[in-house]
Amino acid sequence: MLTKEELAHSPLFQDITYEEYRRMLTCFQAVQRSFRSDELVCDFTGPGNDAVGIVERGEAALIRIDEEGVSTVMEELGPGGVFGRTLAFSGDGRDSLEVVCRSACDVLFIDYPHILKRCQNACGYHSMLVQNMLRLMGDKAQALSMRVDVLSRRSIREKLLCYFRQLAEKTGNNSFTLPFSLSTLADYIATDRSAMMRELKRLREEGAIRSNGRRFTLQI
Repeated sequence: MLTKEELAHSPLFQDITYEEYRRMLTCFQAVQRSFRSDELVCDFTGPGNDAVGIVERGEAALIRIDEEGVSTVMEELGPGGVFGRTLAFSGDGRDSLEVVCRSACDVLFIDYPHILKRCQNACGYHSMLVQNMLRLMGDKAQALSMRVDVLSRRSIREKLLCYFRQLAEKTGNNSFTLPFSLSTLADYIATDRSAMMRELKRLREEGAIRSNGRRFTLQI
């Protein structure tokens, strides 16, 4: 269960009081589970229910694994991140889609029908939660659109520069910190890590970027 301080910073429970949050867990028949780092949260290719998962604490990732075992990071999920079978990429039915913990995570599961159906108690926080979830889904759609923009680029160089420009625009500064490791960046842009590192080296040598660990400055 979230603390009052954590609740105040949760995008899913925005404008919902702590007392309403505690009542909601019962009203929605929500289930909270804790996971260790690298633990599998769910596999969309296997049998499962229609529960929507919300990351309350920690970091997780939606990962696609193709027939050859190649992993591609589809989405990074932080606190407030929403995932579920109805929200996942459909893709090739032979691919595996998994949510895996990057760090220790607490996840709240709510059955999808409980979100959609009218609350018998006419709870005000029910409508607020649905409104917040719709906003999060809108943010998710925007993030996926930006991801498509990156993946549509033809070369590794173009993919990197496109993503770096997105981060610079998001932060309002040409200097920014990657939200994940370089290995994960290679997965995110769907390319080989060694090839990506060679391209990053060329970009530094050309003066297009400066970097120190995960800290980058775009200079073009």
